[in-house]
Amino acid sequence: MTSPAKISPATLANLAKLGIHHRADLLLHLPIRYEDETHLAPIAAVEPGETAQVQGVITHAGITHRPRRTLICRLQDASGELYLRFLNFYPSQTKLLAVDNQIRAVGEVRMGYYGLEMVHPKCRAVNDETPLQTSLTPVYPATAGLSQTALRKLIANALEVLPTPDYLPEEICNNLNLLGFSESLNVLHNPMPDIAASSLEERTHPAWRRIKFDELLAQQLSMRVHHRERSNRVAPALKQTGRYTAALLKNLPFKLTGAQQKVFSEISRDLAKPHPMQRLLLGDVGSGKTIVAALAALQAIENGYQVAFMAPTEILAEQHYLKLGDWLAPLGVTPVWLSGSLKKKDKRVASDKIASGETLLAIGTHALFQQQISFHKLGLAIVDEQHKFGVQQRLALHAKGKTEKSVRPINLVVGHPPELVEGNEFTAQRVRQAHHERPDEQFKSAEPHQLMMSATPIPRTLAMSYYADLDVSVIDELPPGRTPVITKLVSEARRDEVFERVRAACMTGQQAYWVCPLIDESEVLQLQNALETHQMLTGTFPELRVGLVHGKMDSSEKVRVMAAFKTGELQLLVATTVIEVGVDVPNASLMVIDHAERMGLAQLHQLRGRVGRGAAQSLCILLYQKPLSELARTRLKVIFENTDGFAIAQQDLQLRGPGELLGARQSGMAMLRFANIETDEDLLNMARDVADQLLRDYPEAARGYLHRWMANKHDYLHV
Repeated sequence: MTSPAKISPATLANLAKLGIHHRADLLLHLPIRYEDETHLAPIAAVEPGETAQVQGVITHAGITHRPRRTLICRLQDASGELYLRFLNFYPSQTKLLAVDNQIRAVGEVRMGYYGLEMVHPKCRAVNDETPLQTSLTPVYPATAGLSQTALRKLIANALEVLPTPDYLPEEICNNLNLLGFSESLNVLHNPMPDIAASSLEERTHPAWRRIKFDELLAQQLSMRVHHRERSNRVAPALKQTGRYTAALLKNLPFKLTGAQQKVFSEISRDLAKPHPMQRLLLGDVGSGKTIVAALAALQAIENGYQVAFMAPTEILAEQHYLKLGDWLAPLGVTPVWLSGSLKKKDKRVASDKIASGETLLAIGTHALFQQQISFHKLGLAIVDEQHKFGVQQRLALHAKGKTEKSVRPINLVVGHPPELVEGNEFTAQRVRQAHHERPDEQFKSAEPHQLMMSATPIPRTLAMSYYADLDVSVIDELPPGRTPVITKLVSEARRDEVFERVRAACMTGQQAYWVCPLIDESEVLQLQNALETHQMLTGTFPELRVGLVHGKMDSSEKVRVMAAFKTGELQLLVATTVIEVGVDVPNASLMVIDHAERMGLAQLHQLRGRVGRGAAQSLCILLYQKPLSELARTRLKVIFENTDGFAIAQQDLQLRGPGELLGARQSGMAMLRFANIETDEDLLNMARDVADQLLRDYPEAARGYLHRWMANKHDYLHV
């Protein structure tokens, strides 16, 4: 029997860069494409644009130095000749490609200066007896210092020495018409030449379907185990007493919509349970998520627990602070504000109030989860625009509320005992000591409830795949009185007409936003652009009061400008995209988004949502500059034709992929390696059904799936 190949420390380090930490990971390191080295093509028969393998004798080899140093060789067989060109080459290649050497070359054929040529083909020395490959040659994702040859050898060895048990019960596999796991691996790593390369590279071959199904099934199992395990974790039971929640509802100048009432009932029931709530609240722009969050916060405060309310930007966090302050002041609840821009003295005062428990509601930015901030009794963490935070940031806030509790022992169906799960505060030694002292009990960490909010609606397939471990509430109606916003696409050439529209709106008592573009993701350039735009518009509209707000302003100055705009003291507000979320000025009925072609769909939809909050008909002008890229043209068309956030999110998913919508790219982790939740929705549906069946009837198989696919993963996406 073949023994496992020895792997050097340097190779291990390079494999780790590819996410390969164990020999078994090599099995699932699958090719990105294939090369056909199973037959030879006569040189006279090859055509420009095709990839071919040819064999012949080198009849000329020379190095030219103009326009750059280049190795050029002529390869000839009985039918004709073509040239091999190398812009980067080594002495070993020069030796390999010497005159009279017989060479086999694989590459894309194109028309060059001398005639047909291959640029940087793969070459090797052969003789008349050298056999051809019997299967397509896989090309793997690689990294510097790790060649394709080395990867192929390691993977071939792993396929030979490692067992590849099929954890999917045979009956289920047959019912779903899926290939076996081992057979699928062999097909993908060593496909026969009669298999269409397109079905492999487009991942439609039955072998690919099996691998993608397994990946989706492991993901669903992981999230279901996480969801079930939550009922074995401890959180404070925060029952609704009505002391504050009923009073707030009575004082509000509006009534909750049916959708708001429904989602608050769901949240309220979760908070009353002695297990941590992990609920995602989805609602389109302007649907009224903030009042629902305020009611949830008050339910925790009624029970004497603290609430942390975190937002991704200072301007949004300040909006929440001001709005909640207005709502809660009559109830005697005074929130504390905490942000990175606070002066040291003010920050210390705020952190002392949080640590002592004097304040029951802390509102702020990422400053809330810094190491020096400690909560006296955190019962609920609310995270707005949750996808804009890195996963580690959300974890850090969540960890602020953990306290020791003693609970009865539990038994998980799948996975490790909870006290040994990575990230738990207690070591195995501590747990053993606890068992020795009180063998009928276990120590566990009590943790806060979590409410995550997003105004970026999540498409159904995305929610099915990535939020199966969360409870999702959706506010699916807008408050009465919200008028639909008219969207117009206007070319830069008609900028003067836009100026007149802004002047007319402001002179009739309305207010307007002028949003400056994002420039190459540079805050410095964006600030410069905002300052220049403010100067230009102040000159263009001498009769108007024009304000400016941007992310680099002092916190107090931003608050002052926004307050002046809200009260009508300012008629036109020049802003960077810091106003994307949270800003609520009902009298603002016109928004101009300059260079709209530079912005993403979600951002355009969020910005448009800043108008249409009053009774007046509102207009959003998307000012764009030609020429438009195909992607920019598609984005502008989608935003022009759609006002429904869920429809826009579905298009955004297709254009950007799931990582950006979920904030997962900030965690540095891939979402799915092989499956595509848009094109593989049928497999996702199958995986959801099978996950429940495996956990119920085949727990050992479920454990095998989790070990194979999730052994090196952290559950960052489930918090």
